[in-house]
Amino acid sequence: MAASPAADPDSRPNRAVLLAVTCLGQFMVLLDNTIVGAALPDMQHRLHTQLTGLQWIVDAYVLLVAMLLLSGGVFADRFGRKRVYLTGVAVFTVASVLCSLAPSVGWLIGGRVLQGIGAAALSPASLALLAAAYPVPQERVKAIGLWAGLSGIGLAAGPVAGGVLTDAFGWPAIFLVNLPIGVVLLLVGLRSLEETRNPSAPAIDVPGTVLSVSAVGALTYGLIEGGARGWTSPVILAAFAAAVILLAAFIAVEARRTAPMLPLRLFRQRLFTVSNTAMVVVGFALMGSFFFFSQFFVYVQGSSILRAGLQTLPVSLGMVIVSPYAGRLAARYGFRIVVSVGLALAGLGLLALGMVHADTGYANVWWRLGVIGIGFALTLSPLTGAAIQAVSAQEGGLASGISGTTRQIGAVLGVALLGAVVRSRESGGASFESGLDSAFLAAGAVTLATAVCTGLWLAKSEPAEGAAPPRRSTPPPAGRPASDHGA
Repeated sequence: MAASPAADPDSRPNRAVLLAVTCLGQFMVLLDNTIVGAALPDMQHRLHTQLTGLQWIVDAYVLLVAMLLLSGGVFADRFGRKRVYLTGVAVFTVASVLCSLAPSVGWLIGGRVLQGIGAAALSPASLALLAAAYPVPQERVKAIGLWAGLSGIGLAAGPVAGGVLTDAFGWPAIFLVNLPIGVVLLLVGLRSLEETRNPSAPAIDVPGTVLSVSAVGALTYGLIEGGARGWTSPVILAAFAAAVILLAAFIAVEARRTAPMLPLRLFRQRLFTVSNTAMVVVGFALMGSFFFFSQFFVYVQGSSILRAGLQTLPVSLGMVIVSPYAGRLAARYGFRIVVSVGLALAGLGLLALGMVHADTGYANVWWRLGVIGIGFALTLSPLTGAAIQAVSAQEGGLASGISGTTRQIGAVLGVALLGAVVRSRESGGASFESGLDSAFLAAGAVTLATAVCTGLWLAKSEPAEGAAPPRRSTPPPAGRPASDHGA
């Protein structure tokens, strides 16, 4: 990815400031993935909405981030990374204020859509700015590692921060917290960031973007609204049919484009295909279960919103503590072992959580949440590393972007599908508690099945007969996961 050259190192913006600005921007994006979950009970009470409305409040944001993430990266390369980053920050900040002022669920969902658009611009642009400022590969790897680790704290801090803010000020506070962050980023970014772009960046894949958003949007609509309208209602059947047709059209268009947003040829690599499939499941189970954690503690066990936010802390701590070591473990033992063990732990934790009831003491709950957090922490970085390892060095950025996109698509489907499980159980006469148990058990079963699949197939395809044998797995450069040749 070519960047505008810097005349000399002294003329570059202060790297520490740049790292802080890009990390804080990504922190804000990731925080909004999980902070909303803690406020859902308060939203349901004050906005007088049902489970379907809560699902849309979450998925409206995640859907836009998922489907516009790759296009946001291309926009940043073509039109200037600083410009796209700051535009994304401005849109995200304004949308956050609009969300906090929303008088109804409809207005809140609209604000969440706008938030998703801003996040899809600033997130890839922040990484592109960082990569351009660190042209030396080893320095770049370390900088990206810091970016991922520091900004990733937002994902883990969301539930606790959401519980504290909602309990003290009500749900609008979880969005207003973005206002001072956004203002600081705009003021510092305008003064300290240097503009870079890639003149040879590919053209924007407008047909692919429109078709992908429409396909996943139609599928999400069918899954969320199916429980309320009836799975056999004409509207829901039409939504599912539209999703299939639009997905087929997307594949056909991408196969014929010279510069597609999603090069289908990459999926001929088994390592790339399996890692991204597993990442869909990680997003599905992680975000789908996060959606229900606070609701479980509030509605099933009778906790306050503040206490519920604190009770989810073992998941966050498990992820924060273990995530920095996941890449090192993958470098030492291989992607296959670390990812499979992580998925197995997460799956077992979810199955155990599905057996918790209203009268189960917290002493017998917290460790289940901790196992879930540790398990997923072991999968995120190694799965991204596996996707990057499967492609050429020139396509590493694209592979990383696709990995993030598949995780977000999984998150969209997780909230929609697990919500459908709960609603279906309730419509059959079961309690909300029984519905949650079924959702956690379903997420655990899918995660365990994926652990088996990664244990069997998360490796590069065997070379053709007569080709050079695969190289022996050796310790990689610092910060880069090892190749997983049959490990």
